Amino acid sequence: MSEPAIKITVKLFAAYQEAYGVPELVLEFPKNTPVGAVCDRLVTEHPELSQWRDVTRFGVNLIFVEPDTILQEGDEVVLIPPVSGG
Repeated sequence: MSEPAIKITVKLFAAYQEAYGVPELVLEFPKNTPVGAVCDRLVTEHPELSQWRDVTRFGVNLIFVEPDTILQEGDEVVLIPPVSGG
């Protein structure tokens, strides 16, 4: 019997949005998945994003969180790489 999955929405910005070509994704993960695993999955799917892995900040439901924060069903995750501009 497989572990139940949770569904989350991932809002993409900057390099992440450029790589995927869409502003958001709906993804499934096993229960007890940390938010850092979202970044790991995106980097696995788009290796060109690996340069941003260590400098990306995470937000869950509009609150900045640490990479080990456990995701819950329906969470909205934001991956925030460094950006520049004016």
